[in-house]
Amino acid sequence: MVLARFKDLVVDAVDPAALGVFLAGAVGLDRVALDDGDGKLTGPTPQHTIWINRVPEPKTVKHRVHLDLYARSIADLEALGARKVEEFPEWTVMQDVEGGEFCAFLRDDLPRDRIHGLVVDCADRRAQAAWWASVYDADVAHHQGWSTVENIPGMPVGAFDFVQVPEPKTVKNRVHWDVHADVADLAAAGARVLRERDAEISWTVMADPEGNEFCVFDPET
Repeated sequence: MVLARFKDLVVDAVDPAALGVFLAGAVGLDRVALDDGDGKLTGPTPQHTIWINRVPEPKTVKHRVHLDLYARSIADLEALGARKVEEFPEWTVMQDVEGGEFCAFLRDDLPRDRIHGLVVDCADRRAQAAWWASVYDADVAHHQGWSTVENIPGMPVGAFDFVQVPEPKTVKNRVHWDVHADVADLAAAGARVLRERDAEISWTVMADPEGNEFCVFDPET
């Protein structure tokens, strides 16, 4: 049974304008500056939206959630302000203009959707992937070193990946995702409410079984 449907992505930034310009160029979406200082990227569907939200705290630890991006060359990403960190045979670890890690996968022909993967570090990759697969009623596959949730309806991302790491989660994730769902259904499945709707926000902030934050909006009608 489908408990949630993917809505969009959200990225925290000290400087939403600078990070928004970088991400718009890196993923091929249109940037919109908002009156409150935040920003968003828009694309062919509402699910392509990436919100860029201003936060006061700078990045202090390695991103526990990061994006895998398709690009034609490392030079193209460096021209946008990215910095190469480490090169592997199939991908290159880079940092964006605020120091946020992402991985670049090079392709001669870029697909329409340039976000190859949404990647989550975790203590138990198999359990995390299985939990989110059950939430989305999607397929799950376990590979050598990572697990992935595939074929999530409406999610313009190639794969939702979970990678096992030794270090625990210590701070709020700077990248998270929003869903349409019933809060009670997710709570019954094992999620935890971090902040209920109030006078300031019209959504519920929840955490998955390993504490990764995500925001819940009303089910689609």
